[in-house]
Amino acid sequence: MTNITVLAGGIGGARFTRGLLQQLAATEPDATVTVIVNTGDDMWLDGLRICPDLDTVMYTLGGGINEEQGWGRPGESRRASAEIAAYGRGWTWFTLGDLDLATHIVRSDLLRSGSTLSEATSFLCRRWQPGAQLLPMSDTPVETHARLAMDADEHRAGELIHFEEWWVRYRAGVPVTEFVQVGLDSAVPAPGVVDAILTANLVILPPSNPVVSVGTILAVPGIRDALRSTAAAVVGVSPIIAGAAVRGMADACLNTIGVQTSAEAVGLHYGSRAANGVLDAWLVDETDVGALPALAAAGIRSVAVPLWMRDADTTRRLAADTLALARGIFTDA
Repeated sequence: MTNITVLAGGIGGARFTRGLLQQLAATEPDATVTVIVNTGDDMWLDGLRICPDLDTVMYTLGGGINEEQGWGRPGESRRASAEIAAYGRGWTWFTLGDLDLATHIVRSDLLRSGSTLSEATSFLCRRWQPGAQLLPMSDTPVETHARLAMDADEHRAGELIHFEEWWVRYRAGVPVTEFVQVGLDSAVPAPGVVDAILTANLVILPPSNPVVSVGTILAVPGIRDALRSTAAAVVGVSPIIAGAAVRGMADACLNTIGVQTSAEAVGLHYGSRAANGVLDAWLVDETDVGALPALAAAGIRSVAVPLWMRDADTTRRLAADTLALARGIFTDA
């Protein structure tokens, strides 16, 4: 049986995994998939524990996602958020839909009743039946914050703000000097996370933000070591096509840590497992075929294939290309 483990952020990771499940259903129906999801975007808001990436993956795989925007539920209303705002509470720039609020209410009730985040996630997935096991990267709260640059706002220079405030409110347009994962020092991988990596036949890093999604997962003590130790091939898919982020403002995150916004630079940022990195192979888009020699020189096997996940067919084809590259690695091992 093939066991595949995916390290995912939000929209890109969720859509890739959906295509992967569709491809496996047709070609390897006995395969199992475990998704280790970034929880660095999590936060408390209006008394509720919000887990943006976990929910995006769960809704996408379970058929309950708003396809147009890539997050949240379709057919939403926001009466509750409007009422919260009327009391002068909440974030007016981060409104939650009424259906989505139900998920956060149930999760928060479970957490306050003594459940871990892993247990709460498992409970929520009983409804959505995502077709894969979803694991938070850690049951320990880890929240990514951004430190405002000295010239960002003379009244807030050096202040740490939650990543979601920088990402959603400021659209990543305010300069920051660093990202800080609050709580990371005391975090440990959630139950099953390390085992899912070590026992996998294949580990995939789908097209998710390499800094604050996959990068945050890898920063949890023990996860990078497990990735470097696994006997499985580790294959990544570039979130950068032709020098631009596929979604969101990943370029602003990369600029903050001094990494160029290119498929080549991100692949080299992850690095080869042969040189203390985490990758065996890296898929880039056809427009980035020029990156292949440098990646090969760094010990990262790479191929150039169409990366745009425009619809179900193109996403499934990308998943098939990823599996094919991994099989090539196994064949040569």
